[in-house]
Amino acid sequence: MSQDIQPLCDELLSRVLDPLLHRELNRLDCLKQAVVEGEALQLKLEFPYPIDTYRWSVEQQLQQAFMQLTQEQSWPLNSLEVDISWKAPRRMPADIPGLENIANVIAIASGKGGVGKSSTTVNLALALAASGAKVGILDADIYGPSQSHMLGLDGQRPRVKGEKQMYPLEAYGLAVISMANLVTDKTPMVWRGPMAAGALQQLLLQTAWPQLDYLLIDMPPGTGDIQLTLSQKVPLSGALIVTTPQDIALIDALKGIEMFNKVNVPILGVLENMSHHICSQCGHQEAIFGEGGGERIAQQYGIEVLAQLPIDKQLREDLDSGMPTVVKSPGSALSTAYGEAASKLAAQLYLQSETGQAGPELVFSND
Repeated sequence: MSQDIQPLCDELLSRVLDPLLHRELNRLDCLKQAVVEGEALQLKLEFPYPIDTYRWSVEQQLQQAFMQLTQEQSWPLNSLEVDISWKAPRRMPADIPGLENIANVIAIASGKGGVGKSSTTVNLALALAASGAKVGILDADIYGPSQSHMLGLDGQRPRVKGEKQMYPLEAYGLAVISMANLVTDKTPMVWRGPMAAGALQQLLLQTAWPQLDYLLIDMPPGTGDIQLTLSQKVPLSGALIVTTPQDIALIDALKGIEMFNKVNVPILGVLENMSHHICSQCGHQEAIFGEGGGERIAQQYGIEVLAQLPIDKQLREDLDSGMPTVVKSPGSALSTAYGEAASKLAAQLYLQSETGQAGPELVFSND
């Protein structure tokens, strides 16, 4: 970078806030190149999370700040050209056998079943992939795997690599492995907890994963052997807690957060499903399962609510058909919400990688 334009670039980036990290761009170390061609300033910026959803906003802010700055300081430049890209930070150690190709492992978890954890996993994964990320899904619900059906992979079997590895299946650009693709739909998993935990380790570590920015793990409900084994054996980059506004779901979600806190896994946020119902006839919105639950958890633990998603008939129909909503209807309001939540999830992951902090600890007292 020319020394002459360094002050201009610093001042320009200091006037624009990152839309998700809420800090000035000059504090993100995102400027990779700055050159002057004629009367145009050309910038190359690299963000630490998928920026596509917010790209236009960032570009507009930069153009406005550039115009103001050049007028104030009479710089002999009349245009700004911005090239925006992104790259995921790596939180996974590179020396774990079986996980060398994976930059980040994120657990999608809840304390109970029936809150839409699996639908959240698949649509977030597809939203990240739509932003250009390389994404995989591990279906860790050994007893009730569902990712195979939701991704149209029923009946398919992974190819074997050597004696102790298998290749993941591929669906809509995702690398996917699930117990459902290793057994028939009539095979019950009559296993005790340690056996299921061992099977999960094999699925994770004996799959020949390609290069991935994010591996999302669709966790089973509860806080039992599988959750503890995964948390203790694999250095998870973070966990997303999925809940509904209903009080009974919130109680179990708190237990999930506490479990991850005890094993020093950062909580990346909370996503509230079934937040409300919108009548398809009149558009009336109603909070069937209560309201404000996800926000109360977020405030209590100092984390963010990444999304509050409605009950949606189309979501269920799309998943049953094996073509999730983010793929089938990419321009829909629901797909847009998943895209924003995916960017927020990745942004929170960057913040954790920057600070190295685990989730906050609560202090209980009788006061």
